Amino acid sequence: MSIDDKLKWNKKYKEIPKLLKDRDPSEKLVKAIKSCKGKTALEIACGSGRNSIYLANLNFNVEALDISEVAINTLKNKKYKNIKTKVIDLEGYIPPLNSYDLIVKTNYLDRDLIPHLKNSLKKDGIIVIETYMEDSENEKPPSNPNFLLKEDELKSFFKEGFEILDYEEFFNESYEIFRMKKQAIIAKKTN
Repeated sequence: MSIDDKLKWNKKYKEIPKLLKDRDPSEKLVKAIKSCKGKTALEIACGSGRNSIYLANLNFNVEALDISEVAINTLKNKKYKNIKTKVIDLEGYIPPLNSYDLIVKTNYLDRDLIPHLKNSLKKDGIIVIETYMEDSENEKPPSNPNFLLKEDELKSFFKEGFEILDYEEFFNESYEIFRMKKQAIIAKKTN
């Protein structure tokens, strides 16, 4: 497990407690629900669980994963019976094959994880990814350019075996600390 990442995120959540406050789910997730046929879900890098809570309230059985114990404990303390939480380093993580009807990953980019997420979806499963991209109007200088998508990059991961149901580039939510451009995709597994 990356101790540095774990310490960084635990510290960030402790120093900026507003990051743990209840928030609305991703608008793309709300839109994607209409296309989802089953009730098993995985949220990657869940933070305090805004998307997991939304799904749990819709009777999904959710696995919520994050590297931060502070974030996971915040979600765990809400005592949703249909949310299973786990502290995990997502670097090198491989989810089980053909296991989920829905996968959600917001504000986190690990390009190596995306093929594994695709394989862990059941046929007709839906994946929602929303994360930051390079843009001249971004207010926060990136600490690592590998954490930002290139223009149209997100679509490139879903050219085969998937139908892209929605794709958008937009500026993030107003409650976030820095104004940043994002890419979001909703894709359905077709094989």
